[in-house]
Amino acid sequence: MRGRSDVLEPAILGLLHESPMHGYELRKRLNLVLGSFRALSYGSLYPCLKSLVDRGWIVGTESTPSAGHAVASKRARIVYQLTADGKEHLQQVLASSGPSSWEDENFDVRFAFFGQTDAETRLRILEGRRTRLTERLETIRQSFARTRERMDEYTLELQRHGLEQVEREVRWLDGLIDNERGHRRARTAGTGRPAGADSPAVPSDSVDTANTTEKERG
Repeated sequence: MRGRSDVLEPAILGLLHESPMHGYELRKRLNLVLGSFRALSYGSLYPCLKSLVDRGWIVGTESTPSAGHAVASKRARIVYQLTADGKEHLQQVLASSGPSSWEDENFDVRFAFFGQTDAETRLRILEGRRTRLTERLETIRQSFARTRERMDEYTLELQRHGLEQVEREVRWLDGLIDNERGHRRARTAGTGRPAGADSPAVPSDSVDTANTTEKERG
């Protein structure tokens, strides 16, 4: 159960950071983020929402449907939104880039919120994901080479399909990484500073002023 929450909680917080939502709308958006193979039921969503409310990361407020809504839905809905503590926790999650962020279960969700993630963290996650898939690719190739003669044509085709999928994702990641590095080089060229430099560049007119002052003192 905890593994599911590790994926679901940041997805909920990330969506609520974009805008407050009620449960029905939140479930629809989560199914898009999590993908069709991890379709989300209300039985999974509402216990997670309750847990987030109990920890003070989100708050739910009753909202009565407007007159323009369908008559069939007269019951008040709970609209959920992030609290200040929830925003702080989300930023901590989005700033993390350890191995769990590039594993199969978590990568899609982290990638869905790259728009809220800083550039350095995005790059670390993409590079970590590529490293993990490159290792997997080598393992699949070795297994494929050892066992292909003992496989029937359907198992062989399934193995080939899996190999092509991983190869395709590695190429996709290569393109994303090149793009992120290109943006970083452009930012560096624009500021005239190396990436990661903490101290701002000193304007030349400030240096000239300082030199003039020293000469006057002399």
